[in-house]
Amino acid sequence: MPSSIPPFLIFFAGALVVPFLREMPRLRMAWLVLIPVLGALNVWGLQEGYELSYQLLGYTLTPVRADRLSLLFGYLFHLGAFISIVYSLHLKKGDRPTLQHTSAVVYAGSALGAVFAGDFITLFVFWELLAISSVFLIWARRSQRSVAAGMRYLIVHVVSGVTLLAGAMVHAHQTGSLEFGAMGLEGLAGWLVFLAFGVKAAFPLVHSWLIDAYPEGTPTGTVFLSAFTTKVAIYALARGYAGTEILIYIGAVMACFPIFYAVIENDLRRTLGYSMINQIGFMVCGIGIGTTLAVNGAVSHAFNDVLFKGLLFMAMGAVMHMTGKTKASDLGGLYKTMPWTATLCIVGALSISAVPLFNAFVSKSMIMSALLEEHHYWIWPVMLFASAGVVEHAGIKIPYFAFFAHDSGIRTREPPSNMLIAMGIGALACLAIGIWPNLLYGMLPYAVDYEPYTYTHVLTQIQLLCFAIGAVAAFHLWKIYPAEIPSVNLDADWVYRRAAVKVTRVTGSVVGAADRAFRTAVLNTVRRVLRGAFRAHGPHGVLARTWPAGSMVLWVSILLTAFLCFQFL
Repeated sequence: MPSSIPPFLIFFAGALVVPFLREMPRLRMAWLVLIPVLGALNVWGLQEGYELSYQLLGYTLTPVRADRLSLLFGYLFHLGAFISIVYSLHLKKGDRPTLQHTSAVVYAGSALGAVFAGDFITLFVFWELLAISSVFLIWARRSQRSVAAGMRYLIVHVVSGVTLLAGAMVHAHQTGSLEFGAMGLEGLAGWLVFLAFGVKAAFPLVHSWLIDAYPEGTPTGTVFLSAFTTKVAIYALARGYAGTEILIYIGAVMACFPIFYAVIENDLRRTLGYSMINQIGFMVCGIGIGTTLAVNGAVSHAFNDVLFKGLLFMAMGAVMHMTGKTKASDLGGLYKTMPWTATLCIVGALSISAVPLFNAFVSKSMIMSALLEEHHYWIWPVMLFASAGVVEHAGIKIPYFAFFAHDSGIRTREPPSNMLIAMGIGALACLAIGIWPNLLYGMLPYAVDYEPYTYTHVLTQIQLLCFAIGAVAAFHLWKIYPAEIPSVNLDADWVYRRAAVKVTRVTGSVVGAADRAFRTAVLNTVRRVLRGAFRAHGPHGVLARTWPAGSMVLWVSILLTAFLCFQFL
């Protein structure tokens, strides 16, 4: 019998039970693992074309809509939630396990609610729940920086939600429908919704929330964060804006500019944040192209990104958990005492670099092929440059500076076994999809007529990899490669973290001075008038008179009428 349980309900119900298992850690672990397993079985039972809808105030709301696109992301989020939960099972009392696990499960459920939403109101509700539930994974670190970063993260995403709601209301007014489907940039509604999606997808100039907040999350919290928020945005763009040409150019910028920041960044988790924006750029570009091959490539790359980027974040989380450090200048030589973690990190590095037989190769090449098929000959070399940059800042830099490079003298041990198991599952998935791409191709929204392992594709990618590795080696030999040193790199967040604060203070002082001057002038004028009235009429002057109640009612009526006229006319 087909499933009829909304996918998010299983996660929300599971989250309600977690706090009651606070004093029973083994039972809590079993329950947490069971939640995504039951959820996956439920989604597996959903048939393509299934809808759950009802009427509200004359509008049709559709909390659940299952088609090939939403089902693909449904499978992805259950897999991401399962791996992330296994990775977090070691949390103990001092790590606030109840807070982290409850918020993480609600967060995953909110992501599922968003991708199965068939109307804008349902999408808006889960859009805001994504922000509210995920911010606790940042605050759970309990540092001054994480609290501040979490607050900025929350503000940005709440604003994104309000923008989405405004666009939905305009769309409903213009069309009489709240259905969430293909939008395009037609009119105010299309642009408002587009901006809301762009904020969550970390478009250029509104991307800093990701670099600001993700590295401040807990070692386990950041793994959850990497799996859901931006992928929900990619789903929404694929649903509403496939074929919107401006996305091609936005994606190209996203794929390129983070490379320069990632090269000079000392914090390896911030480096992975920039790398995430780089990979999202490929997805956004594919959605902008809009052909079946390009959209298939974009959503399949989103699927793979959860795996290889999650694997890299897990590796860095394990390093942080065991050493308390994430700076490249503080690490090195960890392969001696963390060989399994180093090996699994290298698998993630090979995957994100799109090495043949690893999963990014079978998805990224679809986007690159679609660019050529649609004659985007100027964008293709730009994305080729971005692909080479990935090899440098994620394929080489992350494992090299964390586990090799200079010997930092740190001697630790492997992380808890659950962390290694989760990383192992992610690594096996990266290899399985790379070797047998039809495992993924069979779930894509459109029929796939594409073979990644052709002579041309493989040879082109090997040449690119050799060029990128050779360039890094040459830069090191010529001593022009940026040194890994403690530093603070200015990004777009400087505008609201520094400049906006100063502008606000200056503006506040000017407005405050003007306000004080105005109030002083008004009070002085009132005093002069009152003194004059008192002198003119003596002790029985204007202030001593009695006023009939009828006169007062008349003046109140006049003032009320004037107020209503100004309010509604």
